[in-house]
Amino acid sequence: MSVHPGVPVYAPHLCALEPRAHSSQGTSTSAQVDYDRSRYELVKELGAGSFGVAWLMKDRRTGELVACKLIERGDRIDKNVERELVNHRWLRHPNIVRFHEVFLTATHLGIVMEYAAGGELFERIIEAGRLPEAEARFFFQQLISGIAYCHKEGVCHRDLKLDNTLLDGSTPPRLKICDFGFSKSEWFDSQPKSMVGTRNYFAPEVMIRKQYDGKRADMWSCGVLLYVMIVGSYPFEDPKDPGNFRRFVQRTIRAAYTFPPEVLVSAECRDLISRIFQADPNKRATVEDIRRHPWFLRDLPPELADGGRAARAALPPVSQSVEELKSIVASARYAPVPPPPPQQHLSAAERYEDAGEAGDDDFMQAELDKLDQMGLTDHGRVD
Repeated sequence: MSVHPGVPVYAPHLCALEPRAHSSQGTSTSAQVDYDRSRYELVKELGAGSFGVAWLMKDRRTGELVACKLIERGDRIDKNVERELVNHRWLRHPNIVRFHEVFLTATHLGIVMEYAAGGELFERIIEAGRLPEAEARFFFQQLISGIAYCHKEGVCHRDLKLDNTLLDGSTPPRLKICDFGFSKSEWFDSQPKSMVGTRNYFAPEVMIRKQYDGKRADMWSCGVLLYVMIVGSYPFEDPKDPGNFRRFVQRTIRAAYTFPPEVLVSAECRDLISRIFQADPNKRATVEDIRRHPWFLRDLPPELADGGRAARAALPPVSQSVEELKSIVASARYAPVPPPPPQQHLSAAERYEDAGEAGDDDFMQAELDKLDQMGLTDHGRVD
């Protein structure tokens, strides 16, 4: 693992956070990609996963670079895809990757969204080993601003992790929450009870597979993100045996974590993390508790003081309605119909022979009628 020289690193550093190999699925050439060529220009492949392939494209109308996720039509387009898109479309905030539109081709559903040129927060931490506390606070403030907005709109994310927090290309970078595939809306969906997400970010109540409050589970995941940014390792893995899943579960259920002595963490930051890592979700810090905490308020950017309302007002609206989006997704559930075989130009005799094999009496009678009109046969009608 590559770490910048001179950056002290906690010994069992991010055992599960090694740089990941890119999927071998992402081997399509531009000629093989089916997308809306009238609207977008293909730039390059961004990556591949179980969903399909993500591409960087350029909007021909605006010149804007966008990310486009292409999912093959058919069984992969399920209710979860629809829920992800409806929830994502609803959310408009400067710390959430902006949803643009969906389109349908003969073979794929295309999901167009904002392009975050700075990559994943995951990669930044892998590169640096861990972040200085002030930098971690800067990103955490943005994370909480985005999640507070989601919760206000009735949406819990349920899969907050380093991989789902992107950075734009600005200086300093703006954090962007992405991937609402496991999200739930309190207006349209049932109370969460499934163990979904990523294990190192699971709250205790998610692990025991009972009905839970998705918003409080999100707060736990935010705490894991903060800990990893500052410490450089996951909080509930056993430092002496990080691969021991049983120990991990036990430590999570008890909210048993420590700060390594090699890492200096301020008392205020430790206090905030202790309020988040409460095994009882009813005792856990809420998003409003976090936003009032002294550590969180220090050096709070002015644009976050109002919860991002001013920046949100400047975002353009989504042109597609929910009904249009659902209609496109419904059509995408049907696998593409293969094109008909090319027509062959046969002689009358060959057509007659083929029709006879198929038992097409109407076709044969039509051919005989033509011959009768030409005086070339004395055949009667076919019985």
